[in-house]
Amino acid sequence: QPALKNVSTSCNVGIINGLSGWTSSVDDAPADTITRRFRYDVALVSALKDLEEDIMEGLRENEMEDSACTSGFTVMIKESCDGMGDVSEKHGGGPAVPEKAVRFSFTIMSISVTTEEEKEVSIFTEMKPNSELSCKPLSLTFVDESDHETLTAILWPIVAERNAMKESRLILSIGGLPRSFRFHFRGTGYDEKMVREMEGLEASGSTYVCTLCDSGRAEASENMVLHTITRNHEENLERYEIWRSNPFSESADELRDRVKGVSAKPFMETHPTMDALHCDIGNATEFYKIFQDEIGEVFEKPNPSREERRSWRAALDKQLRMKLKLKPVMRMNGNYARRLMTTEAVEAVCELVPSEARREALRELMELYLQMKPVWRSSCPARECPDQLCRYSFNSQRFADLLSSTFKYRYKGKIPNYLHKTLAHVPEIIERDGPIGAWASE
Repeated sequence: QPALKNVSTSCNVGIINGLSGWTSSVDDAPADTITRRFRYDVALVSALKDLEEDIMEGLRENEMEDSACTSGFTVMIKESCDGMGDVSEKHGGGPAVPEKAVRFSFTIMSISVTTEEEKEVSIFTEMKPNSELSCKPLSLTFVDESDHETLTAILWPIVAERNAMKESRLILSIGGLPRSFRFHFRGTGYDEKMVREMEGLEASGSTYVCTLCDSGRAEASENMVLHTITRNHEENLERYEIWRSNPFSESADELRDRVKGVSAKPFMETHPTMDALHCDIGNATEFYKIFQDEIGEVFEKPNPSREERRSWRAALDKQLRMKLKLKPVMRMNGNYARRLMTTEAVEAVCELVPSEARREALRELMELYLQMKPVWRSSCPARECPDQLCRYSFNSQRFADLLSSTFKYRYKGKIPNYLHKTLAHVPEIIERDGPIGAWASE
Protein backbone atom coordinates (compact mmCIF):
# COMPACT_ATOMS: atom_id res chain seq x y z
CA GLN A 1 0.00 0.00 0.00
CA PRO A 2 -0.51 2.31 -1.74
CA ALA A 3 -0.87 0.12 -4.85
CA LEU A 4 2.11 0.29 -7.21
CA LYS A 5 1.71 2.86 -9.98
CA ASN A 6 1.63 1.48 -13.52
CA VAL A 7 2.29 -2.10 -12.35
CA SER A 8 -0.42 -4.71 -12.86
CA THR A 9 -2.14 -5.98 -9.72
CA SER A 10 -1.95 -9.71 -10.51
CA CYS A 11 0.67 -11.41 -8.35
CA ASN A 12 1.17 -14.91 -9.67
CA VAL A 13 3.73 -13.91 -12.29
CA GLY A 14 6.88 -15.94 -12.75
CA ILE A 15 9.57 -15.23 -15.31
CA ILE A 16 8.14 -12.64 -17.66
CA ASN A 17 9.19 -11.26 -20.98
CA GLY A 18 11.80 -8.61 -20.17
CA LEU A 19 10.13 -6.29 -22.67
CA SER A 20 6.83 -6.24 -20.82
CA GLY A 21 6.03 -2.67 -19.88
CA TRP A 22 7.79 -1.60 -23.05
CA THR A 23 6.05 -0.38 -26.17
CA SER A 24 8.31 -0.44 -29.22
CA SER A 25 10.23 -3.29 -30.77
CA VAL A 26 14.00 -3.60 -30.98
CA ASP A 27 15.78 -3.24 -34.36
CA ASP A 28 18.21 -5.91 -35.58
CA ALA A 29 17.37 -8.59 -32.98
CA PRO A 30 14.02 -10.38 -32.73
CA ALA A 31 12.30 -8.61 -29.85
CA ASP A 32 10.90 -11.72 -28.18
CA THR A 33 14.30 -13.37 -27.64
CA ILE A 34 16.36 -10.45 -26.46
CA THR A 35 15.60 -10.36 -22.73
CA ARG A 36 13.97 -12.15 -19.82
CA ARG A 37 13.33 -10.78 -16.36
CA PHE A 38 11.35 -11.13 -13.14
CA ARG A 39 9.03 -8.35 -12.10
CA TYR A 40 10.98 -6.46 -9.41
CA ASP A 41 8.34 -6.58 -6.67
CA VAL A 42 7.70 -10.29 -7.24
CA ALA A 43 11.42 -11.05 -7.12
CA LEU A 44 11.76 -9.18 -3.82
CA VAL A 45 8.83 -11.08 -2.32
CA SER A 46 10.41 -14.34 -3.36
CA ALA A 47 13.77 -13.34 -1.90
CA LEU A 48 12.14 -12.29 1.39
CA LYS A 49 10.20 -15.56 1.60
CA ASP A 50 13.53 -17.38 1.23
CA LEU A 51 14.72 -15.48 4.30
CA GLU A 52 11.55 -16.15 6.32
CA GLU A 53 13.29 -18.42 8.84
CA ASP A 54 16.21 -16.00 9.25
CA ILE A 55 13.81 -13.12 9.92
CA MET A 56 11.89 -15.10 12.54
CA GLU A 57 15.13 -16.23 14.16
CA GLY A 58 16.41 -12.64 14.20
CA LEU A 59 13.24 -11.53 16.02
CA ARG A 60 13.64 -14.35 18.55
CA GLU A 61 17.33 -13.60 19.16
CA ASN A 62 16.52 -9.98 19.92
CA GLU A 63 13.72 -11.15 22.22
CA MET A 64 11.14 -9.24 20.28
CA GLU A 65 7.52 -10.27 20.67
CA ASP A 66 6.60 -11.96 17.39
CA SER A 67 3.06 -10.60 17.23
CA ALA A 68 4.16 -7.06 18.19
CA CYS A 69 6.49 -6.71 15.20
CA THR A 70 4.20 -6.47 12.23
CA SER A 71 5.35 -3.16 10.81
CA GLY A 72 8.46 -1.02 10.61
CA PHE A 73 10.67 -3.50 8.73
CA THR A 74 13.37 -1.91 6.56
CA VAL A 75 15.21 -3.85 3.88
CA MET A 76 18.55 -2.71 2.40
CA ILE A 77 19.04 -3.84 -1.19
CA LYS A 78 22.33 -3.82 -3.07
CA GLU A 79 21.77 -3.55 -6.82
CA SER A 80 24.34 -4.69 -9.35
CA CYS A 81 24.57 -4.48 -13.10
CA ASP A 82 27.41 -5.57 -15.31
CA GLY A 83 28.16 -6.44 -18.91
CA MET A 84 29.18 -10.05 -19.59
CA GLY A 85 31.59 -10.05 -22.53
CA ASP A 86 31.42 -12.83 -25.07
CA VAL A 87 28.37 -15.07 -24.67
CA SER A 88 28.05 -16.18 -28.29
CA GLU A 89 26.70 -19.63 -29.11
CA LYS A 90 29.63 -21.82 -30.05
CA HIS A 91 27.70 -23.74 -32.72
CA GLY A 92 24.02 -23.11 -32.37
CA GLY A 93 21.47 -21.95 -34.87
CA GLY A 94 19.55 -19.71 -32.51
CA PRO A 95 18.18 -16.26 -33.38
CA ALA A 96 20.67 -13.52 -34.27
CA VAL A 97 21.28 -11.70 -31.00
CA PRO A 98 24.24 -9.55 -29.86
CA GLU A 99 27.13 -11.64 -28.54
CA LYS A 100 27.25 -9.59 -25.36
CA ALA A 101 24.94 -9.79 -22.36
CA VAL A 102 24.01 -7.56 -19.45
CA ARG A 103 22.83 -8.90 -16.14
CA PHE A 104 21.01 -6.89 -13.49
CA SER A 105 20.76 -8.42 -10.04
CA PHE A 106 20.12 -7.57 -6.41
CA THR A 107 21.19 -8.82 -2.97
CA ILE A 108 19.29 -8.37 0.29
CA MET A 109 22.06 -6.96 2.48
CA SER A 110 20.22 -6.47 5.76
CA ILE A 111 16.80 -6.26 7.38
CA SER A 112 16.06 -4.21 10.44
CA VAL A 113 12.92 -3.40 12.39
CA THR A 114 11.97 -0.23 14.27
CA THR A 115 10.57 -0.87 17.74
CA GLU A 116 7.89 1.12 19.55
CA GLU A 117 10.66 3.11 21.25
CA GLU A 118 11.84 4.25 17.79
CA LYS A 119 14.95 2.07 18.13
CA GLU A 120 16.25 0.36 15.01
CA VAL A 121 17.21 -3.28 15.61
CA SER A 122 19.04 -5.31 12.99
CA ILE A 123 17.48 -8.76 12.61
CA PHE A 124 19.26 -10.04 9.51
CA THR A 125 22.65 -9.31 7.93
CA GLU A 126 23.88 -11.16 4.85
CA MET A 127 27.11 -12.82 5.98
CA LYS A 128 28.30 -13.56 2.43
CA PRO A 129 27.28 -10.49 0.44
CA ASN A 130 29.41 -11.50 -2.54
CA SER A 131 28.32 -15.09 -2.84
CA GLU A 132 26.39 -16.09 -5.94
CA LEU A 133 23.85 -17.65 -3.56
CA SER A 134 22.78 -14.31 -2.13
CA CYS A 135 22.88 -12.45 -5.43
CA LYS A 136 19.50 -12.81 -7.15
CA PRO A 137 19.32 -12.22 -10.91
CA LEU A 138 16.55 -9.86 -11.94
CA SER A 139 17.11 -9.46 -15.64
CA LEU A 140 19.26 -11.05 -18.34
CA THR A 141 19.55 -9.35 -21.70
CA PHE A 142 21.43 -9.90 -24.93
CA VAL A 143 22.76 -6.40 -25.41
CA ASP A 144 26.14 -4.72 -25.52
CA GLU A 145 26.52 -2.55 -22.41
CA SER A 146 27.86 0.22 -24.69
CA ASP A 147 24.61 0.30 -26.68
CA HIS A 148 23.07 3.00 -24.55
CA GLU A 149 19.73 3.23 -26.37
CA THR A 150 18.87 -0.46 -26.16
CA LEU A 151 20.19 -0.77 -22.61
CA THR A 152 18.11 2.13 -21.32
CA ALA A 153 15.04 0.85 -23.12
CA ILE A 154 15.44 -2.59 -21.55
CA LEU A 155 16.11 -1.30 -18.03
CA TRP A 156 13.37 1.38 -18.01
CA PRO A 157 10.64 -0.90 -16.67
CA ILE A 158 12.96 -1.99 -13.84
CA VAL A 159 13.67 1.64 -12.98
CA ALA A 160 9.95 2.42 -13.05
CA GLU A 161 9.10 -0.51 -10.74
CA ARG A 162 11.89 0.44 -8.38
CA ASN A 163 10.73 4.07 -8.22
CA ALA A 164 7.18 2.91 -7.55
CA MET A 165 8.40 0.72 -4.68
CA LYS A 166 10.24 3.59 -3.00
CA GLU A 167 6.88 5.29 -2.40
CA SER A 168 5.15 2.18 -1.17
CA ARG A 169 5.40 -0.56 1.43
CA LEU A 170 5.10 -4.28 0.90
CA ILE A 171 2.73 -6.27 3.10
CA LEU A 172 3.85 -9.89 3.21
CA SER A 173 3.01 -12.82 5.43
CA ILE A 174 6.13 -13.85 7.36
CA GLY A 175 5.83 -16.40 10.17
CA GLY A 176 2.05 -16.49 9.69
CA LEU A 177 1.45 -12.76 10.27
CA PRO A 178 1.23 -9.96 7.68
CA ARG A 179 4.21 -7.62 8.12
CA SER A 180 5.05 -4.43 6.29
CA PHE A 181 8.41 -3.79 4.66
CA ARG A 182 10.02 -0.70 3.19
CA PHE A 183 12.87 -0.97 0.73
CA HIS A 184 16.03 1.10 0.34
CA PHE A 185 17.89 0.54 -2.90
CA ARG A 186 21.61 1.23 -3.27
CA GLY A 187 23.11 0.72 -6.71
CA THR A 188 26.65 -0.01 -5.62
CA GLY A 189 27.40 -3.08 -7.73
CA TYR A 190 28.40 -1.19 -10.86
CA ASP A 191 31.85 -0.79 -12.30
CA GLU A 192 33.01 2.68 -13.25
CA LYS A 193 32.09 2.26 -16.91
CA MET A 194 28.50 1.38 -16.05
CA VAL A 195 28.18 4.18 -13.45
CA ARG A 196 29.36 6.70 -16.02
CA GLU A 197 26.87 5.38 -18.53
CA MET A 198 23.91 5.32 -16.11
CA GLU A 199 24.68 8.70 -14.58
CA GLY A 200 25.31 10.61 -17.82
CA LEU A 201 29.03 11.24 -17.22
CA GLU A 202 31.67 11.26 -19.94
CA ALA A 203 33.62 8.01 -20.51
CA SER A 204 36.56 6.94 -18.32
CA GLY A 205 39.20 8.74 -20.37
CA SER A 206 37.57 12.12 -19.61
CA THR A 207 39.42 14.91 -17.78
CA TYR A 208 36.81 14.45 -15.07
CA VAL A 209 38.51 11.46 -13.47
CA CYS A 210 36.05 10.65 -10.76
CA THR A 211 32.48 9.42 -10.38
CA LEU A 212 32.49 10.63 -6.76
CA CYS A 213 33.89 14.16 -6.95
CA ASP A 214 34.29 16.97 -9.50
CA SER A 215 38.06 16.85 -9.66
CA GLY A 216 39.82 17.16 -13.02
CA ARG A 217 42.79 14.94 -13.87
CA ALA A 218 45.42 17.67 -13.47
CA GLU A 219 44.00 18.80 -10.15
CA ALA A 220 43.79 15.20 -8.88
CA SER A 221 47.45 14.65 -9.74
CA GLU A 222 48.56 17.77 -7.79
CA ASN A 223 46.36 17.19 -4.76
CA MET A 224 46.14 13.42 -4.50
CA VAL A 225 44.45 12.98 -1.14
CA LEU A 226 42.15 15.82 -0.15
CA HIS A 227 38.87 15.40 -1.98
CA THR A 228 35.28 15.05 -0.80
CA ILE A 229 32.46 13.01 -2.30
CA THR A 230 30.05 15.50 -3.87
CA ARG A 231 28.41 13.94 -6.91
CA ASN A 232 24.91 12.47 -6.70
CA HIS A 233 22.03 11.54 -8.97
CA GLU A 234 19.94 14.69 -8.29
CA GLU A 235 22.89 16.97 -9.00
CA ASN A 236 23.64 15.05 -12.20
CA LEU A 237 20.06 15.61 -13.37
CA GLU A 238 20.31 19.33 -12.59
CA ARG A 239 23.63 19.56 -14.40
CA TYR A 240 22.22 17.78 -17.42
CA GLU A 241 19.45 20.41 -17.56
CA ILE A 242 22.10 23.14 -17.52
CA TRP A 243 24.06 21.32 -20.24
CA ARG A 244 20.93 20.98 -22.34
CA SER A 245 19.63 24.52 -21.94
CA ASN A 246 22.90 26.48 -21.47
CA PRO A 247 21.12 29.19 -19.41
CA PHE A 248 24.20 31.46 -19.23
CA SER A 249 24.95 31.23 -22.99
CA GLU A 250 28.48 29.99 -22.37
CA SER A 251 30.97 28.53 -24.85
CA ALA A 252 31.20 24.71 -25.07
CA ASP A 253 34.30 24.64 -22.85
CA GLU A 254 32.86 26.92 -20.16
CA LEU A 255 29.63 24.95 -20.16
CA ARG A 256 31.45 21.65 -19.85
CA ASP A 257 33.43 23.00 -16.93
CA ARG A 258 30.22 24.19 -15.27
CA VAL A 259 28.57 20.76 -15.47
CA LYS A 260 31.82 18.86 -14.73
CA GLY A 261 31.43 16.35 -17.53
CA VAL A 262 27.72 15.51 -17.20
CA SER A 263 26.73 15.54 -20.85
CA ALA A 264 23.99 12.93 -21.18
CA LYS A 265 20.76 12.43 -19.30
CA PRO A 266 21.28 10.38 -16.11
CA PHE A 267 18.93 7.50 -16.41
CA MET A 268 19.31 5.38 -13.33
CA GLU A 269 20.25 6.30 -9.79
CA THR A 270 23.47 4.56 -8.81
CA HIS A 271 25.36 4.92 -5.59
CA PRO A 272 28.86 5.40 -6.94
CA THR A 273 31.54 3.83 -4.83
CA MET A 274 34.74 2.06 -5.70
CA ASP A 275 34.66 -1.52 -6.77
CA ALA A 276 37.33 -3.60 -5.10
CA LEU A 277 38.21 -5.81 -8.08
CA HIS A 278 38.72 -2.98 -10.59
CA CYS A 279 40.63 -1.10 -7.94
CA ASP A 280 43.08 -4.01 -7.68
CA ILE A 281 43.34 -4.22 -11.45
CA GLY A 282 43.69 -0.47 -12.07
CA ASN A 283 46.39 -0.05 -9.45
CA ALA A 284 48.29 -3.17 -10.51
CA THR A 285 48.34 -1.82 -14.08
CA GLU A 286 49.90 1.37 -12.76
CA PHE A 287 52.51 -0.50 -10.68
CA TYR A 288 53.38 -2.64 -13.70
CA LYS A 289 54.16 0.57 -15.59
CA ILE A 290 56.12 2.03 -12.68
CA PHE A 291 58.21 -1.16 -12.54
CA GLN A 292 59.09 -0.81 -16.22
CA ASP A 293 59.98 2.87 -15.81
CA GLU A 294 62.19 2.10 -12.83
CA ILE A 295 64.02 -0.69 -14.67
CA GLY A 296 64.72 1.88 -17.40
CA GLU A 297 65.53 4.72 -14.94
CA VAL A 298 63.03 7.06 -16.63
CA PHE A 299 63.38 9.56 -13.75
CA GLU A 300 66.79 10.49 -15.22
CA LYS A 301 66.06 10.31 -18.94
CA PRO A 302 62.56 11.37 -20.00
CA ASN A 303 61.03 10.47 -23.40
CA PRO A 304 62.63 7.07 -24.02
CA SER A 305 62.18 5.43 -27.44
CA ARG A 306 59.61 2.69 -28.03
CA GLU A 307 62.42 0.16 -28.46
CA GLU A 308 63.83 0.97 -25.04
CA ARG A 309 60.38 0.70 -23.45
CA ARG A 310 59.83 -2.63 -25.14
CA SER A 311 63.09 -4.01 -23.82
CA TRP A 312 62.27 -2.96 -20.23
CA ARG A 313 58.90 -4.60 -20.47
CA ALA A 314 60.47 -7.79 -21.81
CA ALA A 315 62.99 -7.76 -18.96
CA LEU A 316 60.23 -7.28 -16.39
CA ASP A 317 58.07 -10.06 -17.86
CA LYS A 318 61.03 -12.42 -17.99
CA GLN A 319 61.99 -11.70 -14.37
CA LEU A 320 58.41 -12.14 -13.09
CA ARG A 321 58.10 -15.38 -15.03
CA MET A 322 61.37 -16.68 -13.65
CA LYS A 323 60.96 -15.64 -10.00
CA LEU A 324 57.18 -15.81 -9.51
CA LYS A 325 56.12 -18.17 -12.32
CA LEU A 326 53.89 -15.28 -13.43
CA LYS A 327 53.03 -15.49 -17.13
CA PRO A 328 52.55 -12.17 -18.96
CA VAL A 329 48.91 -11.36 -19.82
CA MET A 330 47.39 -9.36 -22.66
CA ARG A 331 45.02 -7.49 -20.36
CA MET A 332 45.50 -7.18 -16.63
CA ASN A 333 43.15 -9.47 -14.70
CA GLY A 334 42.35 -10.01 -11.03
CA ASN A 335 44.63 -13.00 -10.51
CA TYR A 336 47.64 -11.36 -12.13
CA ALA A 337 46.97 -8.18 -10.13
CA ARG A 338 46.87 -10.09 -6.85
CA ARG A 339 50.18 -11.81 -7.54
CA LEU A 340 51.91 -8.68 -8.85
CA MET A 341 51.02 -6.65 -5.76
CA THR A 342 53.18 -8.60 -3.31
CA THR A 343 56.52 -8.15 -1.56
CA GLU A 344 57.93 -11.09 -3.56
CA ALA A 345 57.12 -9.31 -6.82
CA VAL A 346 58.74 -6.09 -5.66
CA GLU A 347 61.88 -7.97 -4.54
CA ALA A 348 62.09 -9.60 -7.98
CA VAL A 349 61.77 -6.21 -9.69
CA CYS A 350 64.37 -4.67 -7.38
CA GLU A 351 66.97 -7.09 -8.71
CA LEU A 352 66.66 -5.24 -12.04
CA VAL A 353 66.73 -1.72 -10.59
CA PRO A 354 70.26 -0.26 -10.56
CA SER A 355 70.11 2.31 -7.75
CA GLU A 356 69.64 1.32 -4.09
CA ALA A 357 67.67 4.51 -3.30
CA ARG A 358 65.11 3.71 -6.01
CA ARG A 359 64.84 0.11 -4.74
CA GLU A 360 64.05 1.41 -1.25
CA ALA A 361 61.38 3.74 -2.67
CA LEU A 362 59.73 0.87 -4.58
CA ARG A 363 59.74 -1.33 -1.47
CA GLU A 364 58.15 1.42 0.58
CA LEU A 365 55.53 2.11 -2.09
CA MET A 366 54.49 -1.55 -2.15
CA GLU A 367 54.53 -1.82 1.63
CA LEU A 368 52.18 1.16 1.94
CA TYR A 369 49.92 -0.25 -0.75
CA LEU A 370 49.70 -3.60 1.03
CA GLN A 371 48.77 -1.76 4.23
CA MET A 372 45.97 0.08 2.39
CA LYS A 373 44.58 -2.77 0.34
CA PRO A 374 42.83 -4.86 3.06
CA VAL A 375 40.77 -1.80 3.96
CA TRP A 376 38.87 -1.78 0.67
CA ARG A 377 39.09 -5.52 0.13
CA SER A 378 37.58 -6.73 3.41
CA SER A 379 33.86 -7.29 3.99
CA CYS A 380 34.20 -5.82 7.46
CA PRO A 381 37.31 -3.68 7.87
CA ALA A 382 36.46 -2.51 11.40
CA ARG A 383 36.57 -6.14 12.53
CA GLU A 384 39.14 -7.68 10.19
CA CYS A 385 41.80 -4.95 9.93
CA PRO A 386 41.06 -2.16 12.43
CA ASP A 387 44.67 -0.91 12.60
CA GLN A 388 45.00 -0.53 8.86
CA LEU A 389 41.62 1.24 8.77
CA CYS A 390 42.83 3.75 11.39
CA ARG A 391 46.11 4.35 9.59
CA TYR A 392 44.58 4.55 6.11
CA SER A 393 44.61 8.33 5.77
CA PHE A 394 48.15 8.51 7.07
CA ASN A 395 49.31 5.76 4.69
CA SER A 396 47.55 7.24 1.67
CA GLN A 397 49.12 10.63 2.44
CA ARG A 398 52.58 9.05 2.65
CA PHE A 399 51.91 7.10 -0.57
CA ALA A 400 50.85 10.31 -2.36
CA ASP A 401 53.97 12.13 -1.06
CA LEU A 402 56.17 9.37 -2.49
CA LEU A 403 54.44 9.55 -5.86
CA SER A 404 54.67 13.31 -6.08
CA SER A 405 58.34 13.42 -5.08
CA THR A 406 60.25 10.25 -5.99
CA PHE A 407 57.93 9.23 -8.83
CA LYS A 408 56.86 12.67 -9.99
CA TYR A 409 58.00 11.97 -13.57
CA ARG A 410 54.84 9.83 -13.95
CA TYR A 411 52.31 12.22 -12.41
CA LYS A 412 52.80 15.53 -14.20
CA GLY A 413 49.19 16.57 -14.58
CA LYS A 414 47.81 13.04 -14.87
CA ILE A 415 46.69 10.23 -12.61
CA PRO A 416 44.73 7.02 -13.26
CA ASN A 417 41.07 7.10 -12.14
CA TYR A 418 41.36 4.26 -9.65
CA LEU A 419 44.56 5.55 -8.07
CA HIS A 420 42.72 8.81 -7.38
CA LYS A 421 39.82 6.96 -5.73
CA THR A 422 42.15 4.72 -3.72
CA LEU A 423 44.04 7.68 -2.29
CA ALA A 424 41.26 10.24 -1.93
CA HIS A 425 37.97 8.53 -1.18
CA VAL A 426 38.32 5.20 0.65
CA PRO A 427 37.86 6.33 4.29
CA GLU A 428 34.93 8.54 3.34
CA ILE A 429 33.17 5.78 1.36
CA ILE A 430 33.53 3.40 4.30
CA GLU A 431 32.23 6.02 6.71
CA ARG A 432 29.26 6.79 4.47
CA ASP A 433 28.34 3.31 3.24
CA GLY A 434 30.11 0.68 5.28
CA PRO A 435 32.58 -1.84 3.90
CA ILE A 436 33.60 -1.45 0.24
CA GLY A 437 34.37 -5.17 -0.03
CA ALA A 438 30.76 -6.05 0.83
CA TRP A 439 28.89 -3.35 -1.06
CA ALA A 440 30.97 -2.96 -4.15
CA SER A 441 32.71 -5.88 -5.67
CA GLU A 442 31.97 -8.36 -8.37
